[in-house]
This record gives sequence, structure tokens and C-alpha cells, in this order.
Amino acid sequence: MKPAIYSDIKEKVVLVTGAARGMGKAIALAFAQQGAHLVINDLPERAKLLNQTAQEIIDLNMKVEALIADVRLEDDIKKLISTALATYGRIDVLVNNAGIAYDKDWETKTKDEWHDTLDTNLIGPYLLIREAREALIESKGSVINITSTNAYKAMSAFSLDYDASKAGLITLTHNTASGLAPHVRVNAIAPGWVNTDMNSELPQEFIDQETKKVFAGRFAEPEEIASVAVFLASDEAQYVNGATITVDGGYQ
Repeated sequence: MKPAIYSDIKEKVVLVTGAARGMGKAIALAFAQQGAHLVINDLPERAKLLNQTAQEIIDLNMKVEALIADVRLEDDIKKLISTALATYGRIDVLVNNAGIAYDKDWETKTKDEWHDTLDTNLIGPYLLIREAREALIESKGSVINITSTNAYKAMSAFSLDYDASKAGLITLTHNTASGLAPHVRVNAIAPGWVNTDMNSELPQEFIDQETKKVFAGRFAEPEEIASVAVFLASDEAQYVNGATITVDGGYQ
């Protein structure tokens, strides 16, 4: 299916965190296909994958700045924002996509792992919004936070730290939508199961079990999440603010 075309996205400057692979990469490429310029980041261990994403954006004849930066570190966050402004002079869209999860029994999760999860999934997005707020107000831009249906549908102690961080991200969405109104719109996307590298290592028995719970009968593709992100950044969604859009194919 051909993606919808949003002419107002053309020439906008979009910052996407965690763009080396998975949903972040799909979101960055979806904006590039709409004619947007990008700033993307990921961790040092994903430098090769991040450069591949950057090359695919260049192949679409769009500009891109690819930075190794850790959203857990305030100095790296400031570097991301300052690089975007130095390169393009503006920021129109911020997509807080970077996220981590510790897949281990909940009783064994350490305080440091909790801090890592909260710093990446919740505090990092807050700091990025805070640092980008003046540029976003000037451009009358938007923020899109990638949360998860785990924030409100999970009933498993296994992912309690991840789920708490994603629930917090929904509250952050509501509160920053209020704080930045009427100049900047802040929305969230809550994907269900998505075919990403993070989920590819799940046991096949578990994947089959979860697939049966999805009305669509399959996991989503990253591009299906990306299409919602592009819509939320477009003028077509100008009256959508403070919302969390569930994209899970129907799940029970």
C-alpha cells in the first residue's frame, strides 16, 4: 500500500531517537519519504546500523545528521538539539522513540537496571522536550512519544520496570501537551506487538500464543507505526493533542 502524502511535511526538520533499527529507522525513513530532513541518533554499538539508516535517507535525496548519542546523558541530549539547530536552524518534529527493556525475572532486576530503563524511556524524552521546547514553539511543531500498550494492557511482573516507564511516558505526553499549548502539539503512539529486532528473539511458542490474541492475526510491521507518526506530525492532525493512539491490531 502506497503511503499517504502530506505536503506540509516537506522540508520540515525531524529528530528521531533510536533510529538505527526497528521502529526508529522506519519512522525516520517515512519522514524522509515525505521530504523531511532528519537528525537521528543511536548508541555506539549501533553505529554501523545508524550509518545504514543515514545512507538510506541520503538515497531519498534528503539531508541527515547521524549522531552517536545516549539519551540517558544530558550532555548528549543537548548535543542532539544544538546539532539540529546548527545544521538546519529549526526543529519541527521530535520523535522520542529510543527505548530499552531488561528481559529477566522481575525479582532479579537491579536498581541500576531500573535507572537505565527510566532514564532511557521516560527521563530522556522529558529532557529532549525541555531542551527542544523553544525551537518547537517557534516552529509551532509537534512531539511524538513512542510508548507501548504495555503501559495499560500488560498484566505481567516480568516487564514491570518497562511498563512503568511507558505508563509514565503517557502521563508526560498529557502534561507537556498542556505545558506547551497552544503552540506545540504532543501526542503518543502505543504500539502492540511489532516485528522488530527486540521481539525477534522471543520464543516461537510465545509469539504464536500472542499472535492468537491479535484480531489482525499478526504482529505489526514497523512501517505501520511509522505511518501513524507521520500523520500525527502533519497538518491533518492539527486538532489531535495530548492523545495516545493505540496501534495494536486489536488485542485481548
